[in-house]
Amino acid sequence: MFIYSFEKLEVWVESKNFSKSIYLITSKFPDNEKYGLISQLRRASISICSNIAEGSARNSFKDKAHFTTMAFSSAVEVLN
Repeated sequence: MFIYSFEKLEVWVESKNFSKSIYLITSKFPDNEKYGLISQLRRASISICSNIAEGSARNSFKDKAHFTTMAFSSAVEVLN
């Protein structure tokens, strides 16, 4: 099976594990948060590893930096 370059990045592996943790934590939230806080936290955590992966496929340093910034912004969103 082919392994993409981003799958070798420790930061991507950690962000994927972080996302799994967010899913486990939010599964214990009250049902009335299903379409609010739960959804927002899950989408933001997935955006971290997704932006790292997408940035790794870009050719220019500027594009790679943009997606790294987006990943960091998503991490700050979850932190908030």
